[in-house]
Amino acid sequence: MRALPGTTGGPPPPVDVVLPCLDEASALPWVMERVPPGWRAIVVDNGSTDGSAGVARELGALVVPEPRRGFGAACHAGLSAATAEFVCFCDCDASLDPALLPAMVDRVRVGGADLVLGRRRPTRRGAWPTHARVGNAVAARMLRSRTGVGVRDIGPMRAARRADLVGLGMADRRSGYPLETVVRAADAGWRIEEVDVPYLPRKGASKVTGTWRGTWTAVRDMTAVLREPPAREGVRARGGRP
Repeated sequence: MRALPGTTGGPPPPVDVVLPCLDEASALPWVMERVPPGWRAIVVDNGSTDGSAGVARELGALVVPEPRRGFGAACHAGLSAATAEFVCFCDCDASLDPALLPAMVDRVRVGGADLVLGRRRPTRRGAWPTHARVGNAVAARMLRSRTGVGVRDIGPMRAARRADLVGLGMADRRSGYPLETVVRAADAGWRIEEVDVPYLPRKGASKVTGTWRGTWTAVRDMTAVLREPPAREGVRARGGRP
């Protein structure tokens, strides 16, 4: 088992990688192996029954339990547990490669962007089901209309500074969390950048957009986020960077 920064009381890691997890025991070894050396993996166990938490601990992750079900609840629990200057988010199902995160963090580190998003590019047929892709396109179009930000994918892979993310004050705890992050960042005047990332077939069944019903629920959550008024000036001042 490898020891990761910040898991034994030492100095904070340079980057924390938040990995929301619900029954991903089979995918965790591949995901953890791809976390960049010296970075800390924060696996947020969102009620797994397949031993995911134990697998994650054995692989050196900091495991944070989050009993409230919901992708947003898991993401925010991970953000709250993070201590590094930079925080990344990545799915824990082996569909996205954490080894691609350093380039995204570097864009934030050098001041080229405040929030970097991974635009998913399927590597093979079936990696991204049609209904999930349609739902994502609808949400992205509504986001462009609401904020003017030309984002084409509301994907889970992203990188930003921890303090800035906390300052945005995200409130959604369901499927709308990734979209709310982008909306609040846009309202705060952040520089938002999108980079292409390979999207691989996930291991196991999707917990959010694996069915038409799941996709509809995600779109509903995102629509509710887009109907909220712009953040107050105080939130913009905390979140935006000079």
